[in-house]
Amino acid sequence: MSDFLELRVDKFIFKVMVDRLYSEEGLWAMQEDQHIRIGISDYLQQRSGDVAFAEIKPEGTELTVGDEIAVIETIKVNISLTSPVAGKVIEVNPMMGTSPDVINQDPYGTGWLALIDVTGRETYLKHLLDGRTYYSKIKLEAEQEVNKK
Repeated sequence: MSDFLELRVDKFIFKVMVDRLYSEEGLWAMQEDQHIRIGISDYLQQRSGDVAFAEIKPEGTELTVGDEIAVIETIKVNISLTSPVAGKVIEVNPMMGTSPDVINQDPYGTGWLALIDVTGRETYLKHLLDGRTYYSKIKLEAEQEVNKK
């Protein structure tokens, strides 16, 4: 497993993998050959609650940055997730149909959402955060949330 940064806030522990990029909303993107695998960050999945249902756009779907790629239903909320990259969905994690709770169990591994054949690689790099920047962002958010209580 790759290196990660660990954030402890109150009773929560969040992990941020440093080998991938992150969208502002909390999706991760990791390059694999000419494709990008995307999933939900540990921070987003913990804040959202236990995943009960995940609907991912089907293979063959063309996406632009910001298009809806998935809808996740949890015990707390329903979340519409937007694609951090442009391209075509070439694979959807088959576990999403039968065991979407794998997102909670292993968000950076078996809980991935989709594999995208990317167009405009330079474009998506401009708006994604590296692991350390994302870590700083969620640290501030989490600390502000705790201080509200």
